[in-house]
Amino acid sequence: MHASLEVADIFRAAGPAYRSTHAGHLSLHQLKVMSAIENCRTAALGGHIEACEDCGHWRIAYNSCRNRHCPKCQGAAARTWLAEREADLLPVGYFHVVFTMPAEVADIAFYNKALVYDLLFKAASETMLTIAADPKHLGARIGITAVLHSWGSAMTHHPHVHMIVPGGGLAMDERRRIASRPAFLLPVRVLSKLFRRLFLARLTTLYDAGRLDFFGSVASLAKRGAFLRHLAPVRKKPWVVYAKPLFAGPEAVLAYLSRYTHRVAISNSRLIRFDDAGVTFRYKDYRRDGAKRQKVMTLAADEFIRRFLLHVLPRGFHRIRHYGFLASSSRKDSLALARKLLNVPAPLPQESGEDPADPLPPCPYCGGRMIITETFERWRQPRAPPIHHGMIREFTS
Repeated sequence: MHASLEVADIFRAAGPAYRSTHAGHLSLHQLKVMSAIENCRTAALGGHIEACEDCGHWRIAYNSCRNRHCPKCQGAAARTWLAEREADLLPVGYFHVVFTMPAEVADIAFYNKALVYDLLFKAASETMLTIAADPKHLGARIGITAVLHSWGSAMTHHPHVHMIVPGGGLAMDERRRIASRPAFLLPVRVLSKLFRRLFLARLTTLYDAGRLDFFGSVASLAKRGAFLRHLAPVRKKPWVVYAKPLFAGPEAVLAYLSRYTHRVAISNSRLIRFDDAGVTFRYKDYRRDGAKRQKVMTLAADEFIRRFLLHVLPRGFHRIRHYGFLASSSRKDSLALARKLLNVPAPLPQESGEDPADPLPPCPYCGGRMIITETFERWRQPRAPPIHHGMIREFTS
């Protein structure tokens, strides 16, 4: 279903005023993200004409920006990524694990995104791998696919890492596979304590090395005493680690994973309206249960754009990472060993001679094959194809 309102519409209408008001306070990268979303699937990026070989129906298709922060472009990116990951799935139970940093640490991460987000990945993955390898718990080398989200449902700053983990792993001598219990992977209290210790120790190391910046609401933390006092409360309280089993087969796990891998701060489907009052959208209040969890919020356009841009990742930052036996350096050999120990066949390789799937949607009128008849460059309008009997014009953006 095509969304009637899109983030791009809000950026096109309110973006120029926002850029003017906040000139000098927006990074070049944020400005490029705004421009990419505004121009996505418009004549600004060029495109092509598709025509049906059977009935002659034709349509204009504009190019996508392919920016990883664009709500429009992530569906295709997710499908491509998931197709590549499908061969990595094993016929075992899977678990969803989430590591969240406290608000006091998130305040520091806000001004040090690349360093602290990277630390979040490293501390969370090392925690999982260390506890899983402990013979008192699982005694195995597990595999992890981890995805960073930096937002809450209302687009506030809430950094956390989602992990999809196969239930069990390879024994340290690699002679057998060790399975976890069906509804239990690792003790969350043990995970929480080690995660807290690793994270805070390395955050302090970054501070001592002079690598952290402090501005705005945390400017006073530049002084060591204030920094240590700020972290004192979080050294004593539990850090949130959430884990639940996924009672489904590999295909369902793949669909579940697709909900997290290429998500952006807000999808177009959550937008309700945009008018003089601001932007109205749906969100979830996780402090409530049932139907009361679903709520509606209205933000001024300026505040909506500000919150969206909070989640623009640093250039070159990898928000999807793999660890353990799913790490890229050993994935192929480790998965082959796991399948051997599970006594399941390896996935069949795709035949090189097989015709690739048609990337163009079929004709909406007769189901025929669409072909590209003309391409046009940025900011150029295409020439209209010659009209013949039965042809129906349709313009799509």
